[in-house]
Amino acid sequence: MSNWRLPEYFSDVLPREAAVIEHLRRACLDTAKGYGYALVMPPLLEFVDSLLSGTGQDLDLQTFKLVDQLSGRTLGLRADMTPQAARIDSHLLNQEGVTRVCYCGSAVRTHPEGVHASREIQQFGAELYGHAGLEADLEVQCLALDCLRLAGVQQAALDLADNRIVRGVLSGMLLGPEDMVAILDALANKDAGELRLLTRDCTAAQRAAILALPELYGDADVLHEARRTLPQHALILQALDDLSALAAHHRQQGSQVQIDLADMRGYRYHSGVIFSVYARGYANAVARGGRYDEVGASFGRPRAATGFSMDLREVAGFATAPQPGSPIVAEWTTAPGLADAVADLRQRGETVVQLPSGQAHDVRTFPRQLVLRAGRWQVEDRSGSSQV
Repeated sequence: MSNWRLPEYFSDVLPREAAVIEHLRRACLDTAKGYGYALVMPPLLEFVDSLLSGTGQDLDLQTFKLVDQLSGRTLGLRADMTPQAARIDSHLLNQEGVTRVCYCGSAVRTHPEGVHASREIQQFGAELYGHAGLEADLEVQCLALDCLRLAGVQQAALDLADNRIVRGVLSGMLLGPEDMVAILDALANKDAGELRLLTRDCTAAQRAAILALPELYGDADVLHEARRTLPQHALILQALDDLSALAAHHRQQGSQVQIDLADMRGYRYHSGVIFSVYARGYANAVARGGRYDEVGASFGRPRAATGFSMDLREVAGFATAPQPGSPIVAEWTTAPGLADAVADLRQRGETVVQLPSGQAHDVRTFPRQLVLRAGRWQVEDRSGSSQV
């Protein structure tokens, strides 16, 4: 095997794509700043005990692990920056009231999350701590949609769900851990046949509620059907009220809204409203988020929390490359005043490329040239000639 080949599902980012990703990174961070989110930069490596706190088995299996040569303890290469943000909120910022943070950096996973996905993502995300109300869920959803619009995703579809509904349906059922996991997997796969088999020993009411969940998918009318079909459990009713309010707001803003009450994503991690955003013609979600109030307790500070994240490398496929100004060519010499003229242009945001004296260059690549005229360095348009 050639020593320059990369591991499977890792790839270099070449200049054109890199320019798009960097443009999106800056635009998303500026947008989050406009909402009041402060930038944090957690480390790439942490002790694995901290990195996986409260995230369940799924993230554990996605995390590369190695031994720290200084402490002898196991380190984890982050697969998701969200737990790091929760740790920062709990132990470093330690503020009362609402705290907003955002982040952007590489995260690496042991397995890709799709056929065409990368194992290294450029994760942008925003987290809101300290407010359990629906206003916080709505804010992070609106921020996610705003950031996706910057990337060119204009007709996004918002999928809403709530883990409290499944918790309410399953509450009171006498199931072992293995049976519970099997039911959750069958719900996630919407496998009605397997659910009938797994619930054969449940009461008629419990079985009917579980079998109804995979069918409760569609537009907001699903919520009316859910009120009629599901148990009148306080947890379920509150979740349906919240989903109704969120769906109504997004519809008023012109967004397409779908409901999926059997969504099992992050069941061990999320604690309430969850959402995914889809782009037309693209199978995978382009952003995911939701409420995870229980994670803070694993850091010793119970804290309401909600947020979202997206992979800028994936989202970049919807964006167009920024159009930079045409570069200016200058000779690579020590002519008096040239260095100052070049520095001034670069300070003003221009791209100035210096080449060896006499080297031919195409006017299509360098339509402007820095030249000395009457003792002054000035930029001239070269569109009338082909080479110098």
